[in-house]
Amino acid sequence: MLIPRQQVPALTVDTLGSGAFDLAADGADFATLVVFYRGLHCPICATYLKELGRLTPDFAEKGVKTIAISSDDKDRAQQMADKVGHEALRFGYGLPLTVAREWGLYVSTSRGTTSIGIEEPALFSEPGVFLVKGDGSLYFASVQTMPFVRPHFQEMIGALDFVQKNDYPARGEYTGAV
Repeated sequence: MLIPRQQVPALTVDTLGSGAFDLAADGADFATLVVFYRGLHCPICATYLKELGRLTPDFAEKGVKTIAISSDDKDRAQQMADKVGHEALRFGYGLPLTVAREWGLYVSTSRGTTSIGIEEPALFSEPGVFLVKGDGSLYFASVQTMPFVRPHFQEMIGALDFVQKNDYPARGEYTGAV
């Protein structure tokens, strides 16, 4: 389990049009919003990432860089990026499932062709949303076992105003006895 205020695992992936992504070298003013998505086969992911793409400039105004990452190959990642249609949103691909597990993501097996007629990969990770501070420490995390009910990006933008104005610390950091 990842712990707020502690370092997250290393994260490097290839991206579409942005070269290699290395979280440790991303250089966001406040944080990087890492959104792990299931892959091209997921229609809910496409809708979710369209919202992230639309709001990426708003996140940038708050000093937050965004990236959407899946274990899909380059071709499938490009198809998803084309479907999403927001050039400001970076897309990473080829996430090793061993790395997905280090981040606490759940891994699912294929159920065949989805409702939109796209074959699921044999194995893929379920969604996760992480806000990682520039120093590599975890600020916020939400991990799903299903494609449904994810954090709202518009709500996160509003929360960032409060967080930054009040220097609000990451919560959930306590690891002692209870």
